[in-house]
Amino acid sequence: MRCFDAPQIRTWAFTVLGGLACLAAGAASAQAPAAPDFRELAQNWLSGALQSALPADASHLRLEAVVGNLDARLRLAPCGNIEPYLPVGARLWGKSRVGLRCVDGVSRWNISLPVTVKAVGTAWVIKNHVPAGSQIGAGDVVEAEVDWAEEFNPVLKDRSLWLGQTATRMLTTGQTLRQGMVKPAQVFQAGAQVRVVAQGAGFEISSDAQALSAGVVGQLARVRMDSGRIASGIVLDTRTVRIDL
Repeated sequence: MRCFDAPQIRTWAFTVLGGLACLAAGAASAQAPAAPDFRELAQNWLSGALQSALPADASHLRLEAVVGNLDARLRLAPCGNIEPYLPVGARLWGKSRVGLRCVDGVSRWNISLPVTVKAVGTAWVIKNHVPAGSQIGAGDVVEAEVDWAEEFNPVLKDRSLWLGQTATRMLTTGQTLRQGMVKPAQVFQAGAQVRVVAQGAGFEISSDAQALSAGVVGQLARVRMDSGRIASGIVLDTRTVRIDL
């Protein structure tokens, strides 16, 4: 029987333990895949999803998406397949969220990441302050590049949607003209003398009348004809009401 002295035993033990440690480390590294980059997963999904989510009237806009960070306190189990998706009620416009769910793993988790979507393009911007109730003229605005997605209210892209309209509130320099910021202007009061244009199939007649209600461009107003007949028609301008026969 061969005998070993103490130094030899220690050397042999350290060698064996070192080998076992290396094997264990190698096995652990093989079984523990690198943590997925959740931001990259969300960003890659967004690159395709943004185009389909873009409103029809905003196809000319330049889209940008910035994905935020996952809560550092979360500890998620390994997953073989992570599926990005848009949570119910969320919209890829402005500040939103992108969901990530584990569809192939021991633990089926579901998380979300904050995302900010920008849609950059030209729009009409207030150049000079416009008091509430004042009409907006061409000199009150200027075209500039803005983020359409900064607010949910649609941008008033067409001039006809704001030119000559009345400001619903104080509009300040730099504001983008959006839905809800303007309303049709009132062009005459009840009791005013107006001209009624009656249109039918192949003919048109006009006569004077008295307004029985205030006139707002594009809206219905009631008038009393010279004959005493009361009718309703669409207000065209400061003293014209159209009645379709």
